[in-house]
Amino acid sequence: MGPRTAVAPSKEVKRGGQGGARLRSSSDGSRYSRRGVALTNNNSSSSSPVLFNPKSVLKRPVSTEELQRPGGPYIKKTFTIVGDAVGWGFVVRGNMPCHIQAVEPCGPADAAGMKVCQFVVSVNGINVLHLDYRTVSHLILTGPRTVVMEVMEETEN
Repeated sequence: MGPRTAVAPSKEVKRGGQGGARLRSSSDGSRYSRRGVALTNNNSSSSSPVLFNPKSVLKRPVSTEELQRPGGPYIKKTFTIVGDAVGWGFVVRGNMPCHIQAVEPCGPADAAGMKVCQFVVSVNGINVLHLDYRTVSHLILTGPRTVVMEVMEETEN
């Protein structure tokens, strides 16, 4: 897929860290450097690599019906994100609806205004509210370098 695949790391796994390397998260939850090499947990005593898989950033489960409810506590935002040499700079997680699990500081998604905990409504005009994160990630990875995403964000109370 070339250099645009920041959402999926290389199959190669490297033990130890790289000093000062920028880390990104992949769609499978592993962490890797800008070069696409997965990083392992340095505290692991086994020969098998251990990849970092963070817990959900959501405070509570949210249904698609709740997101779509008129007058609900969510507002819709649209972002146009132009991928750079290593990807778009965000991680999608969840299942019906998906949410933004992580946004790389100073990455393309951050520059567009994307934030953690936003719910993904559409990708390039395709409604994704009833899809899992693997399918949504696949839509992003196989689409154009410029991604237009609609998200729902909880309003400030």
